[in-house]
Amino acid sequence: MAQPARAETAQPSILLRETAGDVAVLTLNRAAARNSLSDALIAELHGALDDIAGDSSVRAVVIAANGPAFSAGHDLKELTARRTDADGGRAYFGQLMNACSAMMQSVVRLPKPVVAAVQGIATAAGCQLVASCDLAVASEQARFATPGVDIGLFCSTPMVALSRNVPRKQAMEMLLTGEPITAERARDIGLVNRVVPAGTERDAAIALAQQVARKSAHTIRIGKEAFYQQAEMSLTDAYRFAAEVMADNMMARDAEEGIGAFIEKRAPRWEDR
Repeated sequence: MAQPARAETAQPSILLRETAGDVAVLTLNRAAARNSLSDALIAELHGALDDIAGDSSVRAVVIAANGPAFSAGHDLKELTARRTDADGGRAYFGQLMNACSAMMQSVVRLPKPVVAAVQGIATAAGCQLVASCDLAVASEQARFATPGVDIGLFCSTPMVALSRNVPRKQAMEMLLTGEPITAERARDIGLVNRVVPAGTERDAAIALAQQVARKSAHTIRIGKEAFYQQAEMSLTDAYRFAAEVMADNMMARDAEEGIGAFIEKRAPRWEDR
């Protein structure tokens, strides 16, 4: 039987996973497509986060990207191709946006801290991904935008995460003008935590993740979950809820150990319970 002239080249994974101690590093790997969030990449990222949720060896996560762009948002070519569907793509568009929204929520609901390492542009759903992470470190060359308005597609789903990170007027300016902002401006309005020299953002994000990973995983899980829950409550309800969380947290073995270690002036020995 005749053989192919050359074997098919295996396609590289669109999402890479590696470890840096007890930190999982997830790297978007669609550099040629500016790491746009295709249907497949959204599913891969969601699946990886679900796996990490139950992996006790992982205490924190960094989401990074290969190439010059962190993420240019949704894959517009993929979306446009579905306009030939019988319904003009309506069902697919709804399915994709819901899948992306579920993935973003899995970042927030992950019982471990997630740090974004942003080296280039983060636009539309790419900006949404940064805003969905608990912490973010940006290269001084990074830029952030929600430019959907420029192509007649308002960034409504990115708006959800953005408006929960930055003040309303700043969020509306980004959404209504579509203009990019610098890393320094993103830091000033609360979209990112730190701005570092270009080329060091990945290492800086891993270092920040490792700093948090040294804390009690049980305490971090309690705190992260409580943070997002209380943010949606009234002031009175938030204090009532937080008081209950702290009382419960005081009963944890790690709280007993941590307080004891502080009083005894020694390093705590976490049991993550």
